[in-house]
Amino acid sequence: MKTALATYPQTAALKDGTVVPRTFAFDFEEVPKIIQAFRRMVRGLEFDISEMAITTYLCARAHGKAFTAIPVFPMRAFHHGAILYNPKSGVRSPKDLEGRSVGVNRGYTVTTGLWARSILQHEFGVDLNKVTWVLSGDEHVVEYRPPANVVPIETGKTIEDMLERGELAAAIGVPLESAGVKPLIPDAERAALTALRSHGLFPINHTIVVRNDVLDAHPDLAADLFDACVAAKRIYVDRLRSRQIAEPSKSDETFRQVMEITGDPLPYGIAANRRVLEAIIEYSVEQGILAKPVAVDDVFANGTHDLAG
Repeated sequence: MKTALATYPQTAALKDGTVVPRTFAFDFEEVPKIIQAFRRMVRGLEFDISEMAITTYLCARAHGKAFTAIPVFPMRAFHHGAILYNPKSGVRSPKDLEGRSVGVNRGYTVTTGLWARSILQHEFGVDLNKVTWVLSGDEHVVEYRPPANVVPIETGKTIEDMLERGELAAAIGVPLESAGVKPLIPDAERAALTALRSHGLFPINHTIVVRNDVLDAHPDLAADLFDACVAAKRIYVDRLRSRQIAEPSKSDETFRQVMEITGDPLPYGIAANRRVLEAIIEYSVEQGILAKPVAVDDVFANGTHDLAG
């Protein structure tokens, strides 16, 4: 099965052959940036199996794209630190973003944008409709039309330069490299962990999708793929839990801190993730990514609804 999947510690055992599915074999294509695979899958169905941003998937599904997710979530992260601002713009708190322009790296439907906007709205009371969202790129789903307060960046400009000059009050998802630009939410890591304890939401970024014709031709594939992903993930989580990782990355440290709160930083399956999946759908409707709510169970492949791991 032609597959696009980034190499994370939780997927490494799939990529190196330590974990092998029962009913099929992976034919991995190494895509330099995994977001390129999202676009190729959405626009050309180029893979049998592909990692995909969950908001891209929900948007693509709403526009009839012929693939379906399994409840595997290989990429998760906190997003409190993703909102940067320029103090020269006069912003002192998140509410000050109302009436201003805020940059968004790439498209409006990117997952980091969804989560960052939900933090602004639900934790700080920002009216998202009073912000002009300036995009540096287009959407993977070409049929999607964003809300009226979402606009493309001016030709020849970049989000980073506009933020540094104060033309943008803040920006989401850009590197913290410009002089004088700071995180809008102080001590973002602590704020994220506090939110996790309060609300139980460890943000999902990515899922895995399978072309519908592949699922139809191979009824056992969805469950087999799920089981293989669980086996690979458990190898990593067991190493993380027993502190066998010699040089932990920032992501490793985040997962370890989440583990202390939730037990498993990377749960797969609908039941263990229902609350966060319902939140993603709710926020997608609030932000105009989805026109109407969908049921969580309806967006995952048959045969995977009761799986857990």
